[in-house]
Amino acid sequence: MLPMGSTAELSGPDLSAGIADADLLEGTPLLGHAGGEAIVLVRDGGNIHALGATCTHYGGPLAEGIVSGGSIRCPWHHACFDLATGTAHGPALAPVACYDVALEGGKLRVGGRNKGEVSAAAVLSPASVVIIGAGAAGIACAETLRQEGHKGAITIVSAEGSDPVDRPNLSKDFLAGTAPEEWAYLRTADALAGIGVDLVVDPATAIDPKERTVTLRSGRELSYDAVLLATGAEAIRLPLEGADLPHIHTLRTLSDSKAIAAQAKNGPVVIIGASFIGLEAAAALRVRGAGVTVVGPETVPLERVLGADVGTFIRSVHEDKGVKFKLGRKPVKITPDAVILDDGTSLPAALVVMGVGVKPRTDLAAAAGLPIDRGVLVDAQLRAAPGVWAAGDIARFPWYGELVRIEHWQVAVRHGQAVARSILGRVGRPDVPFFWSQHHDVTLGYVGHAEAFDKAEIHGELSMRDAHVVYRQDATIKAVMTIGRDKLALEVEAAMERGDIAALSAAVA
Repeated sequence: MLPMGSTAELSGPDLSAGIADADLLEGTPLLGHAGGEAIVLVRDGGNIHALGATCTHYGGPLAEGIVSGGSIRCPWHHACFDLATGTAHGPALAPVACYDVALEGGKLRVGGRNKGEVSAAAVLSPASVVIIGAGAAGIACAETLRQEGHKGAITIVSAEGSDPVDRPNLSKDFLAGTAPEEWAYLRTADALAGIGVDLVVDPATAIDPKERTVTLRSGRELSYDAVLLATGAEAIRLPLEGADLPHIHTLRTLSDSKAIAAQAKNGPVVIIGASFIGLEAAAALRVRGAGVTVVGPETVPLERVLGADVGTFIRSVHEDKGVKFKLGRKPVKITPDAVILDDGTSLPAALVVMGVGVKPRTDLAAAAGLPIDRGVLVDAQLRAAPGVWAAGDIARFPWYGELVRIEHWQVAVRHGQAVARSILGRVGRPDVPFFWSQHHDVTLGYVGHAEAFDKAEIHGELSMRDAHVVYRQDATIKAVMTIGRDKLALEVEAAMERGDIAALSAAVA
C-alpha cells in the first residue's frame, strides 16, 4: 500500500538503458526509472546505490532530499533510508527497495531488485519480548526486531480501542475529512500477525522486573526476557464545571477523532488550548466548514516554543482561514451550548475540544520501582533497568548534556527502533529530535530541541512562507524551525547528528 501523496510517478532517464557514469555526481540524488518503477540513483563515497524513489512514510520524493551519513533523507518528515540496505529510520517503518547497479561501457545501468546488503553482525535473540503500548514506539520496536533478525516471540499489549493508529493523522488529514479511515492505521492486527507479532488488547496492570513478568487486566501473565514500556501519554482534561458533558472531547485516539468529526456539523466549535494539537484541530475543522474559536491564556499562540513573531504569524494564518481567537482568557465553566470565560464572555459551542496538553503515563513504571523524574529515567540506550526499556512520550533521556522528555511522533518511532537494536545487542546512532506541524497551507518543520531560548533569529520572510528561525541559548544553536525550506531542515539535522557546529552555523547563516 503506497502512502497518501505518493510521488511514484515515472520521470527522468530510463536507468535500465543506462546513463553516463560522469552524469551521476557525488552526493547528489538522481531521479529516474527502471522496469516501471521510480528509482533514485546515488553516488556516495565512490559507491553507487539504487533505491526506490518514494519514501515509505507518506510518499515523499527522496530525490529532493539529501545524502548524508550513508543514508538518503526524505525532505517531508525526515525519514531516512540506509543506502546499502534500504532499511528505514523513523518516522518511516518499512524499507525501500534496493536494485542492482552495473557499470558497463562507461554507463551505469540499473537491473532488478535485490535484498540489500545484510549485516553479518551477531544478533542476540531473547526468547520473548513484551511491548507495552501499541503506539509509534511500540510498533517501530516490533517491526525493527523482525527486520534485524529476531526470531523469538513478540507480544504487543494494547490499551487502545482500535488497531494501532498513525496518531498525527488524527488531528490533520483524517480529522479534516481528506483521508479515509484506512490511512489512519499505523499497522493492523493482521499485518502484525503476518510478521509473527501478537497484538493483545488487554491493558497491562503490573510489571515485575525481578520475576520478569507482565500482568494483564484479565489476570493473564506474560513472561519476558526483554520488555519495552511505551505507554505514551494521556490528554489532560481541565477540571471545569461541565467538563464531563458529552459534547466535550480531548483528541488522542481514533475514537476521539471520529467523535469530533461527527459532531463538527452540529454548530460552532470552541477549542480550549492554543497548542499545536489545538491549532491543528482548528485547521482541520475549518476544512469541514465548522466555525471555530480558539481560547487560550497566552496572548500569542505558541510563543513559548516558537517565539512571538512566529506565533503572531501562525495566528494570522488561522485568522485568514476564518478561525477566531480569544487569547489571554481562561474558561471557567462549560454548559450544554456555551463556554464561559473568566471575563464573563459566553462563547456559543455545540462542540468543545480540549487541547491543553498531555501527561506521561508513568503509573505502571512507578509501581514497578523504575526511576521516575518527570518521566521514566533511561540511559543513552533507553534502558530503565536490566531487561527493561522505556521509549516515546514517557522516556526522559540524555540528549546534548540534558535530560529531556519529548512528545514528538518521530522521536517515538526512532526510540522504538533504537530499543529494538539495543535488545539485540547493537548500539544505535544518536537521533536529533524533529517534528512537523500543519496549519492550513503552512507546514512548520522543527529540528532540535530548545527547552528555552534567548532569542529567535528570523531569516527570510514568514509572510512569504519562505523562512527559517534559529533558536539560540548562550550562543548555542538549540533548534531551527523552517517554513518552505525542507532541504535546509535536513542539512541542519545532519549537522546536529554529526555534532558539526561549523556546518550547522554555515547552514543557518
